[in-house]
Amino acid sequence: MRKLVSSPLAALLPPEMAAAAAAAGGVALALRGWWEKVNGSPAWQDGAFFSLSAAYALVSAIALIQLIRIQLRVPEIGWTTQKVFHLMNFIVNGVRAIVFGFHAHVFLLQTKVYTLVLLYLPGLLFFSTYTLLVLFWAEIYHQAKNLPTDKLRTIYIAVNSIIYVIQICIWAYLGINDNPLMEPVSKIFISAVSFIALLGFLIYGGRLFVMLRHFPIESKGRRKKLYEVGTVTGICFTCFLIRCIVVAFSSFDPDLSLEVLDHPVLDFFYYMLTEILPCALVLFILRKLPPKRVSVPQYHYIR
Repeated sequence: MRKLVSSPLAALLPPEMAAAAAAAGGVALALRGWWEKVNGSPAWQDGAFFSLSAAYALVSAIALIQLIRIQLRVPEIGWTTQKVFHLMNFIVNGVRAIVFGFHAHVFLLQTKVYTLVLLYLPGLLFFSTYTLLVLFWAEIYHQAKNLPTDKLRTIYIAVNSIIYVIQICIWAYLGINDNPLMEPVSKIFISAVSFIALLGFLIYGGRLFVMLRHFPIESKGRRKKLYEVGTVTGICFTCFLIRCIVVAFSSFDPDLSLEVLDHPVLDFFYYMLTEILPCALVLFILRKLPPKRVSVPQYHYIR
């Protein structure tokens, strides 16, 4: 019956188009077969996740070295935003390195909520780390425009606290009642959190960039700061946009799920594009050390 229906349709096509369609179908089947073979291969799984672990460990070490350099440069200054930013980068990437180093155990935990916590908690810490840049830029913008800045840190802490409380409640519910409907809800929530972050970079990164462009005094420092703000805004906006879209689609399509062992290639490119490369690039752009404080010598006159 299938032949009776398809043969008249195939006969209507020119021979070249029929051959091209057959070739395209063969390529699609071959790619699908290769994709399924790769996803089910322990060698590919170990290669992808151990590579992610090594990359995260490298970025974590870079953040730690930069933090030590800053501390040695200005030891008399306490915990500035710059120091906290590098410390949180060290923690986030270090946790990711450990999780993916033990991927065979993490993805195969009997209780699924434990796997979700180990995979998504570093993502929330990543959100807190990079929205710290948004807070820093918002404070600069408000000070330049003579706007109040006293509530900005309160808003940052409140937003992060609300996000963590909601996510912990979702995980607690999943731990008590393993409802399959709650897992997509958790993913949609993570996608919404990423959307909040990209909005923050778009609003305050964009405002600060425009303000610097219209700054009346032309100088090398202004051009460098303009490049820094524009580049970091573009990188962070892009990585949170990719995270928002991919996590949102994965909540409805199991083939895009990121918390399973048999999607090594998808996980590799997702984490490489949304965390590892953005972290490495931002740390490189913000590598400049703070100016060293020069102590004024005290002269004692003998009377």
